[in-house]
Amino acid sequence: MDQLPSNSHLRSSCVKLYLCSNPADSVVERRALRQVVFPKLGQHCRHTLGVDVRVIDPYESSHPSQWPDENTRKALIKECRESSTGPFLLALIGHDYGRPSLPALVEVSHFHMLLQQMQQAGLSTRELERVYHRDENTSPPSYCLRTACGPQEDNQIDDLMKVFETAVSLCVHKQHLTEEEALAFNRSVVDGDLRFALDNCSHNDVIRRCLVYVHKVVNPKVGQETRRSGSKLHKASYPPPTTARSSSGERDLLSDLIDNFLRSLVDSCQLVAFTTTTECDPRYGYTPARRRGYAEVLCLQVHSDLMGLIDSFVTNSVKMGSCYLSDALAREGVEQMEQCANLSRFYDVVRPEAEEIRAYVQQSDSQCPLVLTGGPCAGKTVLLAHCAQQMKAWLPDADPAVITFFTHLPHPSSVVRLLSSLCYQIIRIYDHSPSAEDFFLDAGHHQGATELRDNESSLTPTRNSALNLKTVLRSIKKPDISLHEVTQCLCFLLSLLPSSKQPLVLILDGVDQMGHNFAVELIESLPSPLLPRVKVVLSISSNHTRIMQVIKLHYPECSAHGRVSEGAKCVLLGSADRKQCVKMLMSQLSSSGRRMTSGQLALVSKALTSCCLPLYVRLLHAHTSLWCSDSDVSASCLPDSIHSSIAALLNQLEHKHTSCLVARAVSYLTLCSVGLTEAELADLLSRVESCHVTQVDVEKLLLDLNGFLIRRTAMGCQVLFWVSRHFGLVVAKTYLCTGEARGEIHSEMADYFSRGWNFASTTALSNTEREDRNTEDQPSLRDLANARRALELMHHLRQSNRLEIRTKVLISWRFHLVLVQAGHLKDLVAMLRQDEEEESRNFLRERRLLASILMSSWCLLQRAPLELSTLMEASLLPYLELFPVLRAYVGEIRTRGCGLAVALSPAPDTVVCLWRLEHDSVLKPLSVTAAAGTQCGTIAEVMSDGSAWIWRDLGCGIVRLSLCQEKSEIKFAGVKSSHQFMLFSTQCNKLFLWDVTAPDMLVEVKSPHTLNLVEGFVACEKRLCVWWERESVLDLFDASNATLSNLHCQSCVTCVVFSSGGSHIYCGQEEGTVSIFDIHCHSVLFSCSHSNHSAVVSIILSENNQEMACIGKTGGVTLWDITAEKQSPRLVKENSAGIECIDILNTDYSNACSSLLLCHSKHITVWDTCEWEMCDQFLAPQDGAFIQAVFSQDGHLLLALLDACPRVLVWRVSTGLCVLSLDANEPPHILLKTTSEIVCVAEDGRLIAWDTEMIYIAGAAPKMVCGVEEVVVEQTGCWFYTADGSEMVWRWSFETGLPHSSFLHDSSVKKVRLSRDDVTLVTLSGEEIYVWQTGTGQNIFRICGSGATDILITPNSNFGVSISEHGLSRVWKLAHGSVVCTVHLYLCDAQVSPESTFLIGRHGGDLLAASLWSGMISKCFSRVESSEDVITFHTLSQHPDFVVVMVASGVIYTWKMSDETVCRHFQLPETFYCQPQHFQMTSDGSFALLSTDNAAITLLDVAQVRLCSFKAEGSVMKACLDETGCYIAYISHPISQEKRCVCTHHTQPILTIAQLSDGKKVGRVFLCKDPLTLLIHGQQYVFVGFRDGSVGVYSISGHMVRGVDGIGYSENLSRQLKGCFFDTVPMTWFPLATPNMTWP
Repeated sequence: MDQLPSNSHLRSSCVKLYLCSNPADSVVERRALRQVVFPKLGQHCRHTLGVDVRVIDPYESSHPSQWPDENTRKALIKECRESSTGPFLLALIGHDYGRPSLPALVEVSHFHMLLQQMQQAGLSTRELERVYHRDENTSPPSYCLRTACGPQEDNQIDDLMKVFETAVSLCVHKQHLTEEEALAFNRSVVDGDLRFALDNCSHNDVIRRCLVYVHKVVNPKVGQETRRSGSKLHKASYPPPTTARSSSGERDLLSDLIDNFLRSLVDSCQLVAFTTTTECDPRYGYTPARRRGYAEVLCLQVHSDLMGLIDSFVTNSVKMGSCYLSDALAREGVEQMEQCANLSRFYDVVRPEAEEIRAYVQQSDSQCPLVLTGGPCAGKTVLLAHCAQQMKAWLPDADPAVITFFTHLPHPSSVVRLLSSLCYQIIRIYDHSPSAEDFFLDAGHHQGATELRDNESSLTPTRNSALNLKTVLRSIKKPDISLHEVTQCLCFLLSLLPSSKQPLVLILDGVDQMGHNFAVELIESLPSPLLPRVKVVLSISSNHTRIMQVIKLHYPECSAHGRVSEGAKCVLLGSADRKQCVKMLMSQLSSSGRRMTSGQLALVSKALTSCCLPLYVRLLHAHTSLWCSDSDVSASCLPDSIHSSIAALLNQLEHKHTSCLVARAVSYLTLCSVGLTEAELADLLSRVESCHVTQVDVEKLLLDLNGFLIRRTAMGCQVLFWVSRHFGLVVAKTYLCTGEARGEIHSEMADYFSRGWNFASTTALSNTEREDRNTEDQPSLRDLANARRALELMHHLRQSNRLEIRTKVLISWRFHLVLVQAGHLKDLVAMLRQDEEEESRNFLRERRLLASILMSSWCLLQRAPLELSTLMEASLLPYLELFPVLRAYVGEIRTRGCGLAVALSPAPDTVVCLWRLEHDSVLKPLSVTAAAGTQCGTIAEVMSDGSAWIWRDLGCGIVRLSLCQEKSEIKFAGVKSSHQFMLFSTQCNKLFLWDVTAPDMLVEVKSPHTLNLVEGFVACEKRLCVWWERESVLDLFDASNATLSNLHCQSCVTCVVFSSGGSHIYCGQEEGTVSIFDIHCHSVLFSCSHSNHSAVVSIILSENNQEMACIGKTGGVTLWDITAEKQSPRLVKENSAGIECIDILNTDYSNACSSLLLCHSKHITVWDTCEWEMCDQFLAPQDGAFIQAVFSQDGHLLLALLDACPRVLVWRVSTGLCVLSLDANEPPHILLKTTSEIVCVAEDGRLIAWDTEMIYIAGAAPKMVCGVEEVVVEQTGCWFYTADGSEMVWRWSFETGLPHSSFLHDSSVKKVRLSRDDVTLVTLSGEEIYVWQTGTGQNIFRICGSGATDILITPNSNFGVSISEHGLSRVWKLAHGSVVCTVHLYLCDAQVSPESTFLIGRHGGDLLAASLWSGMISKCFSRVESSEDVITFHTLSQHPDFVVVMVASGVIYTWKMSDETVCRHFQLPETFYCQPQHFQMTSDGSFALLSTDNAAITLLDVAQVRLCSFKAEGSVMKACLDETGCYIAYISHPISQEKRCVCTHHTQPILTIAQLSDGKKVGRVFLCKDPLTLLIHGQQYVFVGFRDGSVGVYSISGHMVRGVDGIGYSENLSRQLKGCFFDTVPMTWFPLATPNMTWP
C-alpha cells in the first residue's frame, strides 16, 4: 500500500500489530489476547486517542490451509512496520521452537543440488518434484511451491519436511551448502518471521515499536527433572552469548534465537523483551491450568506495555501536528501537500507535456492560465503532481509558492469553500499568518464583513498590509462569506503577496469534475489578466468545450491572439510513449521479483499499441505478475482498455479471495464519502454474515490492491481511496448497478457508523470525563476521528434515504460538538442549511435556528469550541416551546453534564435571524431599487441593474426572475404587491402581473399609462386597481378575463382601498378628497374632503363600525361616518397632527390591537382606532431619523428602521420601552411582513428574516423598568425578589421563571431585606420602612420617621434594625413594629452578629458592637496601635463568637467577642493594595476575597495562611464568594478591546465560576448584556441582575431545578400565546395608603 510521505504530520491513524508466534504452541495465549486485551486496547485507543488498533494474527483461522505463506507473511510484516502508528510487532516465543515450513521459493541451482544429492544417496525425489515447479518468470529463476497441490495433512507435511531436511543435511555434509545457508531452510516460522521483522529495523523502531515475550518452561513433559524454580514475568536478562552452536535440533535453534539473536538486540538496541520461567511438576508437566495462568499474566503485561507505547507514540505524533488539528483550513493545506507527494510517485513515464508546463511557468509575460486537457485516465493528475514537486528546480533563482488542489480529497461544497482554502494557504505559505492565539483575538464577528462589502478600497495594497491581511483572515473564516467577498480577498492577495523572488503557482486539478457550474464560477473568480508573478494551471477533460469558451471570454487578452485555441496556453495530454510504457512495466515486474518471457513480452507490447496509458500499464502489471513461464497466454488474455482491465482485476481477486469479500470491500471503498480507514473496512467486512473474514483476509486483499489504493490523510485519519475515479465507475457498474444494491451498502455503512453515536443519549459524563472536557482547549486526534465518522454517517443516512434519522442526528448537540471541536463549524452550518430542495424539509426552522446561532458565534467557537454547550443552551432556552424538538438538544447538554448551566434564561435583547439570503455574484454589489412582499411569504426585489429576484419559501434560496422578449432579456424597474399578487414594471414600459399562488406565469397588463411610474396597486380577489404617479386615472384590471377599464378622479390619486366585498373603491387624492366608486357601473357615488385639503396617504375602512378614517400626509386623521348608503359620508371627528407638520413616511394598521401607526422622520405616533385618539408617541434619537416603522403581526410590538443604523429596533407598545435590537448587519432598505416572518431587505439586496413568534417571545419577556440593583433569594430557592430602584419590587417564581407578584411603594425602593424564615420582606422606600408578608403580599407596617439609610434583619428573624447616618438607629420587633432600643452612634458597614445579639460596625476607625437589647456600646475592638484604623470586617456564621478584622496596615486579626481577645493572623505585603469595598469571607472563615484589581482576583487562604491570585479574562466587574467556601463567581469584561473582534461574545461580560480550593474553572457563560448584580445562593445557583431589567440564574455543576425541563419562562409564556401576554402583568400588592406607625 502506498504510504504517506515521510514528512507527514499525521502518518497514520491505526496501530497495526503483527502477532508473531508459533501457531502450535500459542493457541491459548493468542485466544486470550484476542478475547481480553485487544478489544479493551482498541476501545481505549479509539475513544481516548482517536486511533484504531488492528492485530494481524496470521494463524487466526482454525484451518491451516488458510494460513499465509512465507512471502505473504513477510509482506504483512513489512506493511505493519511501514504503516503502524506506534508498535508494529508483538512476538510470543514459547518453549516449543516449532517446525520449519517448506520454502516458497528455491533457486534453480539450489534445487538441482538438493535433487542431485538425494539421487546419489538413493533417495526418491518424486515428492519434491511433485510439489515444486520451475518458473523462469521469477527473478532469479526458481522452483516454486505449488500451493494448489500442496500437502494438507500433518503427516504428509512431516514426511515432506523430513525429505527436504535430509537433502539439506546431505548438501551440508558434502559442503555444498554452508551451515548458515542450511539454517535458512530449517528455521521455524516464528524464527523466520522474527528475524525478518527485526533484522532491518532502525534503532528507534526496535526500542519503541517492538515487544517480545519469551516463555521458558521447566519440565514441560512428564518425567523431566526439575532444574529451575520460579514463575514470574520479568525483563529479559540473558547469560553471555554462547560460542558453540549446533546446526540442528530444535533446542539449539530456539537457544540460538533467544540467547544470541534477541540478546544482541537487547544489548545494542534496547529491545523491549520479557522472559517468564514456569517450573512444572515433573509428574504432570505443563498442564492446561499452568498455561491458562501464564496467559492471564501475559494479558496483563501486554495490555500495560502496549498502552504505554501507544500513548507515548501517539501523543508525540499529535504534538508535532497539533497546530493542524485545530484548524480545518490548515489541515486541508497539509493534506493537499501530502496528496501531491503521494501522486507524484506515480510519475513513472516521462511526459513531454511537462516541458510545456515548465516553459509556461518560466515565462514572465504570461497573463492567462495554462489549461491541461486530455481524455480519461490520460494522467493529468499525476503530471500536475509531478510538476508541482519540480517547481523549485524549474525556478532556481526564486522561491516559488506552490499551492495545489486535487479532487481526490473530499470535494469542497462550493467554489466559496475552495477559494477560502486557497486564500488561507496563500497567507500561510507567505508566512504572514499570525499565531493561532493572535488570530482568534483578531477574528471578527460576521458583522465585521462590512469592511469588505462597504469599503472596497480597504483591500488595496498599502503600507498597512498586515491589517488588510487580518481583514482577509477574518473574512475567509466566516461561515457566511459570499462569493463576491472571497473573490475580492483572492484578488487582493494575488496583487499583494507574490513577487518576482517568490512567485505564486496555483495548480487546480479536475475542476470540471466538481459538479454543475463549479468550473465556470471558479474561472470567473480568478483575476483577469493575471499578474506576471502569478501562474495558474488548470486541468479539465478535453470534452468540456464550454469551460474552454468561458476561459476565452474571461481572458480576452489571450484569446485575441488565438493562443488558447491554438495551443500556446492549452496543452493536450495524449498517450504515453509505448517504449517507455514497456520499460515501466518491466521495472515494476523486476521490483516485485518477476519478469516475462520474450513471447509474453511481445503480447504485452502489442496490447500497448491500442492503449498506451500509465494506469493501463499498472493494471497490466497486476495481470502479468501472475504469469508463469509455462502459462498458456494469448492476446485474448489481455484486456484492451482500462475499464476492462479493472474488471479483470476484480474478477481475479474474486477467485483468490471469494466474490463476497471482494464485492463488499470495493463497494464500501467506492461509496464512502470522506474515506474509510483500514480498521473500519475490516470491521464492516466482519459484520457481513455471508463472509467469514479475519484481519488477515482483509490485509491480504489490501496487499493485492497495492498500487490501486492510496492512503491519504483526511481529518486527522489515514483513509483509503482509489488511485483513479475509474475504479469507482467500474465497481459501480459491476456491483452497484441498481439503486437497491447501492441503498443496501449505504444502509450497512450507516448502521456501522451509528454505533456508539446515540445522539439522544441520557448517560451523564463521569467526573473524569467532565474534567477532561473542561480542560481541553484544542481539538484532539480523537475529535477529528469522531468528526470524520460523523460526516460519514450523515452521508450514508442521506444516500440510504433515512432522512428522518439523519435530521435527528443533524440537530443533536453531540453531533454539533464533535464537528465544532474538529474545526468544522463552517461545514456544520452548511449542513444545517442544506436539503432545501428536498421534498422532506424536516425541522427546517429548527435547523435554521441552530445554524444562525452557530454562525453568530463562530469567532468564539473557533477559539473555544467547548463553549458550545452553555452558548447553545442560553440561546435556545427562551424558544423551546416554539421548537419542542430542540428540547432533546438541551436535554443532551444537561444530562451529559456541564460545569455551569443556564437554569433561568434572562430576557433576550436580540433575536437571531433564521434566514440570511443573497443573490451571489462576483460582480460589484448592486443596490435595491424596489422590494415588495406578500403575506404568504413571497418576497421580490428589483436591483439597480434591472434584474429581479424572488424568495418564495422558507427553505428556498433567492432565484432570479428571467423574462425574455424578442431574444433580449427584459429589465425591471419596480415591483408592488397586494394580497397574493405582485405587479412588476419594466424599463421598457410594460407591466406584468404574477399570482404567487398560481403556476409561475407572468401576465402582461396592457395599459395606456405605462409611460408613467406605478404609484401603487391594490387587489381584491381577482380584481386589481392600479394608480400612477401624478395621474388622476385608475386602471381597473380583472385578472380572471384580462379586461381593463378606467376610473377618473378629480385630482392625482394617492391611495386606494377596496370594500370588503369588492363592490366599491375608495380613492384618496392629492387635494384631500376621497371619491367612492361603484365598480359595476364605473361611476362616482360620493366624494368628501378634508378641511385643510391635505393629501390623503391612507384610508382605513371599518365596515363593521361603518367608519372611514382618512390619514393626511402630515399625520392628521379625519373620521367619517359611512352608515348611509345613499348619502355622502358624514364628518365625525377631525384631529390634527398635533406637532410640527412633517410628512408621513409610512403607515401601518393593526386590526388585532385596533391601533394605527404613523411614522414621521422624527417621531412615531400610535393611535387608538376605537376612540381615534393618539395614545402614544415615540421620538427618534437626537442625531437620528426614522425611515420606516411597522407593527408586529399581533400589534404589540413596534419595529423601526433608523437612518444609517444597521439594526431594527423593537419597542413594546404597552410600555414604550425599547426591548430588542435586531442585527441586520447591512444598511436596511425596507421592512416587509409575511405571515410568519419579519424580513429586512438590505440596500445591497440581502434578505434577513426573523421568526415572528421568536420576536414575540423575546419582546414579551419580563423585564423591570430599570436595571436590577438588588436580588434577594428565599432559603428554599423557590422564590426570589428583585429591585430596580423604582417603586416596584418583583417576586419571581423560580419554577416558571416569571414574576408572580409585585410590591408597590410610593417612592423609589433603596433597600430590600428578607427574613431568614422567608416570612417577612422589609423594604426601605424614601425614608419609610415597609414590612410585607411574603405569603399574602399584605403590607402590615408602613413606618415613617425612621430617617434610615439602611435596614437589617437579625438572623433569628425576630428583629429589624434601621441604620441612620444622621439620627438614631433603632432596633424593632418585626411582629408589631415596636422599638426595642436605639443606638446613638452611627455604625458604618453594620452587620448583625450570627447569634442576633450585637450590631457590629465601624465608627471613627474603631470597630464597635452595640447590644440589640439596650443599644449601648458593649464591645470594642482593641487596636494594637493607635494609628491602625479598622477598614473592613466580617462576621462568621459558622463561628458566631469571632469577627475577622482588617486594619489599615494590612494586618488581619480575629476578634473573639465573648472575652474580647484579639489574635493576629496575617500581614499583607506592603505592595499589596486591598479593596475594602470588595472584602468578603466564607461562612467558615476559610477564604477571604481581598481585591479584584488588574484583571486578577486575590484571595486569602486562611487555613494555609497564604495569598492566592488567579487571572481573570479581563477587568473584574463583580465578584462573589459562596458562603460555604466552595466557589467564587465573578464577572469580567474582555481586555484589549482594540485587539479583539467586536462581536457580542467578545465585547460583553463573562460570568465565570471557579473552585476556591485550587482556582480551577468550573465553567463560564457569556452574558451578552451588562450586569449590575451578582449573588451566589447556596452551592448551586448564581443570580445575575442585568441593566435592562432582566434576571438570569445559572446552576453550578449542572444542578437543575427540574432537570431537562428547567427551561425558564418560555414554557409558561408559550401557554399564554393563545391569549395575550402583553396584557398580563404580575399581581400588584398595594401598600398602606398612609403610614400606620410613626417613630419619634
